[in-house]
Amino acid sequence: MEPAELTQLEYLLSSNLNQYPSHFGLFHNTTPAYQFNRVSNNLYELPQVQEFNLQTTGNSTSDEADEQQVRIINERKQRRMISNRESARRSRMRKQRHLDELWSLVGRLRAENHQLIDKLNQVSESHDQAIQENAQLKEETSELRQIITDMQLHSPYRSIIRDFDDHNE
Repeated sequence: MEPAELTQLEYLLSSNLNQYPSHFGLFHNTTPAYQFNRVSNNLYELPQVQEFNLQTTGNSTSDEADEQQVRIINERKQRRMISNRESARRSRMRKQRHLDELWSLVGRLRAENHQLIDKLNQVSESHDQAIQENAQLKEETSELRQIITDMQLHSPYRSIIRDFDDHNE
């Protein structure tokens, strides 16, 4: 490794960790600190590591467990949100289907209502005609009775008719 490469590596490991947001769990105080000796100009000589200090605490496993729980909670929320959306979509479809059925029923009932109104109007007209015919027939009957009565009163055969009526009774 070139000395410039080691300097860059040291720079990356130590100074740039703070530029990442705290929600990146990989860079959350669990990164080991590396310190290297200065490299000589000899290309065949490997750099020597002065100190390798791994900062491990008991929090790393609990942080991972917390992250795992957060991931599980987020996955559950995501599944619940998807499930709720699907349920809402099915509910909207049921509501639309029900609304369509109701509109269909409204159409059928309106058609039936129009048919019943037409039938009622026909029956009502027939009833009015029957009442008029009945009134005419009663008037004709009355006129015919009057004619018969007049004929009986003015007839020379009135006594014969009366005898005939008495005999038939």
